[in-house]
Amino acid sequence: MASHVTYAYIRQNPDIREYIRRADMSLAAIGYTEHSFAHVEKAAHNAAMILETLNYPPRQVELAKIAGFLHDIGNVINRNDHAQSGAVMAFRLLDRLEMPVDEICSIISAIGNHDGTAQPVDAISAALIIADKTDVRRSRVRNTDFMTFDIHDRVNYAVEYSNLHFSEDKKSLVLDLTIDTEISSVLEYFEIFMERMLLSKRAALFFDKKFKMYINGSSIL
Repeated sequence: MASHVTYAYIRQNPDIREYIRRADMSLAAIGYTEHSFAHVEKAAHNAAMILETLNYPPRQVELAKIAGFLHDIGNVINRNDHAQSGAVMAFRLLDRLEMPVDEICSIISAIGNHDGTAQPVDAISAALIIADKTDVRRSRVRNTDFMTFDIHDRVNYAVEYSNLHFSEDKKSLVLDLTIDTEISSVLEYFEIFMERMLLSKRAALFFDKKFKMYINGSSIL
């Protein structure tokens, strides 16, 4: 059964956009970095880029984009277990739009497995994990007072350049970063992001690919 639910429709849906806005407001209230439209659209774009590069069917690529856009709506309820609550919310939204059950399953499984007890259970979930966990950039920092930066602020603010891409031979997914080490050390980066990078490595293995990271031109992972 073909679905009329497209990424373009989901992206413009006013109810979904309100959930994303309110979820980001909840995270702002507890001092978290930006999780609004810039983040979810980047996650959608990179999840789709991964599957498209690996020649997955166009509809599966689009489902990855939808999962990327919806993946953080559970933060409107609470940061704790937001992947699971977000999956339940996405189920209700997509079911009401009469999306086919197999497509709903793919999306809510990816959302439910992107954080916490995250697992790359299928291609869409693996792509979403990598796309989400590699989104590190200066523009995610909300705090405008450098003197009160915590380690999360420093690490994100230190990133001057961030790019997720495949190696030329397509055997590796590569996160390429340029970091201002006067703001945050490479060690601090790993203190915050080691778990995320190891999860990205596990997700890349789902595709039989390596996950590599370069910081300031040097191979780190």
